[in-house]
Amino acid sequence: MPPVITCIEDLRQLAEKRVPRMFYDYADSGAWTEGTYRANESDFQGIKFRQRVAVNMENRSVRSTMIGREVAMPVAIAPTGLTGMQHADGEILAAKAAEKFGIPFTLSTMSICSIEDIKAHTSKPFWFQLYVMKDREFIEALIDRAKAAGCDALVLTLDLQILGQRHKDLKNGLSAPPKLTIANILNMMTKPRWCMGMLGTSRRSFGNIVGHAKSVSDMSSLSSWTAQQFDPALNWNDVEWIKKRWGGKLILKGILDAEDAQLAVNTGADAIIVSNHGGRQLDGAQSSINALPSIARAVGDKIEVHIDGGIRSGQDVIKSIALGAKGTYIGRAFLYGLGAMGEAGVTRALEIIHKELDLTMAFCGLKDVRKVDTSILLPGTYEHL
Repeated sequence: MPPVITCIEDLRQLAEKRVPRMFYDYADSGAWTEGTYRANESDFQGIKFRQRVAVNMENRSVRSTMIGREVAMPVAIAPTGLTGMQHADGEILAAKAAEKFGIPFTLSTMSICSIEDIKAHTSKPFWFQLYVMKDREFIEALIDRAKAAGCDALVLTLDLQILGQRHKDLKNGLSAPPKLTIANILNMMTKPRWCMGMLGTSRRSFGNIVGHAKSVSDMSSLSSWTAQQFDPALNWNDVEWIKKRWGGKLILKGILDAEDAQLAVNTGADAIIVSNHGGRQLDGAQSSINALPSIARAVGDKIEVHIDGGIRSGQDVIKSIALGAKGTYIGRAFLYGLGAMGEAGVTRALEIIHKELDLTMAFCGLKDVRKVDTSILLPGTYEHL
């Protein structure tokens, strides 16, 4: 009998069994001690709900908007690198699942499937996440490719000018495609589903980069590419330049400080994402949910506030909305689904989060997610944030 999947943790456990170690570890790990990575998830647990009773709970809706786009729930698929190594053609499958569900999909610069691949397999606009590199001609070309593909938002990541030290990736020798070492071969032999999928696709390296970038000696490794090309000189002037070059809706990802949030407002961006890169950059930084309230207070209604990091349930989504987020992003939650069951697994992850969001809202006495605020939270469990 197939396993009964009731929560994101079920998908994580299944993905751990089915995805090769280096790629599972890439998704399910953080930098240094992984303290911030763990805090992203655990800090949600201290925030408690006010349960209400004898309230009419008919005709509930979790539909909302993110930067003016109608969404089935205030959730988007986060940009995640090497998604196509969790499952063959992973970005394509995740994009199709998101489109059918009615939420945005964000493609990473460091994806396995290219911008053009996603365009060819979807019918609605998706979002594209951009890293700033020293090769400005390549950046301009990436932006132009995203425009040509009809992307209706650009997500500019600001917190990866240099790569945080991720011990598991270093120990595993992370690369795409994986190097055929004895250890890797032995591990992949225990993952027949994954191997069969990879044999059936030609997409096994960085699709947005291979054949497009110049003067990069090793494009199989995220760390070597980052060391050679990611621009440590990135600053707010570059944001202005990218906004002008893009010309469309711009989301700034990686804001963790209220002062930076106010600087982001000055760029004229449409939204910011409160994020510590999933705990994969500065270990010891505060969790995203801890940072959210002060940032939301600092910017008010001047810019739309979103959050990324640690969201594993619909309850995490509604807590984020209550504390000032207009939208949320899931990264690991959908990756677990993808690694476990491909497109069907991503759909299952979205179904789980949607149901948890809907039921929690009902238990708190509300029928419309757009009316969620701190009144659904138990006093004394969130004011310290």
